[in-house]
Amino acid sequence: MEPHHPAGPARMNINYDSAGELKALLEEKGLGMRKKYGQNFLINPGIRKALLDALDAGEGDGVWEIGPGLGAMTAGLLERGARVTAFEIDPGFIRLLKEIFPDEKRLVLVEGDVLKTWKSRPASPLLVGNLPYNIGAALLAGFMENGMVFRRMVVTVQKETARRMAAFPGDADYSSFSVVCRSRYKVAPLMTIKGASFYPSPRVDSQGVRLELRDEISGTYPDCFYPLVRHLFSVRRKTIKNGLQNFLFSRIIKGDSGGSAASAREILKRLDIRENERAENLDIPVFVRISGEIDGLRDQRKSGRGRSPGER
Repeated sequence: MEPHHPAGPARMNINYDSAGELKALLEEKGLGMRKKYGQNFLINPGIRKALLDALDAGEGDGVWEIGPGLGAMTAGLLERGARVTAFEIDPGFIRLLKEIFPDEKRLVLVEGDVLKTWKSRPASPLLVGNLPYNIGAALLAGFMENGMVFRRMVVTVQKETARRMAAFPGDADYSSFSVVCRSRYKVAPLMTIKGASFYPSPRVDSQGVRLELRDEISGTYPDCFYPLVRHLFSVRRKTIKNGLQNFLFSRIIKGDSGGSAASAREILKRLDIRENERAENLDIPVFVRISGEIDGLRDQRKSGRGRSPGER
């Protein structure tokens, strides 16, 4: 049986499937699309339903929605009984959303740049969003690196970004972002979404992606795990030995090139990693072991119990 929700104030009747009607509504309200915000409305009802099905939000589930726009996905979430916290940067859209969902008790609107506002909101187990191309990767990485964990996320991103999210060692698209995403989640690409499914129509394809929290994740990663991964991929043409040496020199054994080189060689030898290996061929457990060794070296130096092999 479908959940029954008490009737509240009548919602504005909007045809979310028609680009023409959405355009007319914006003109009527004196609003426009702002390119800097990466605004594109998903007007394909089949894809909206498929994304909501993949999220599988049920009665009473808390959901963060990134970029509700005019509320097409918001309406679908509310119809399924979810409690929605929607982050919207456009003040005009916020005003219109309040008209579309008057006095909706299960909807909280958060105005402002989500990159700046999300830390102030209580966490929810689920997240959905048609992420602007210019902030999608930074937002997701920020969640993961700052310990914000969702049970499940379903997002639409630029197809290139989706490939990076799902890549494995040795793949052409494997990057630090791949490691960051897969350090917390099982990444499952969903449907490709052509530009015609949006208004306005973007010039590149998008892709739906589901991220399911990995059961085996427990506790936290070593302190330097994410900084190390980002550094090693930023110098991906260097060998792991040279990249690690540079990381130690800039963060742990500052100003001592001999000590950082010797420590890098010692760590790699202890972990049985070839000095000429490269970051693009290493998977998460290897980065964890290296960063654990670095944290140990840092703690030793702070306590004065140990020095790098190159120091006298």
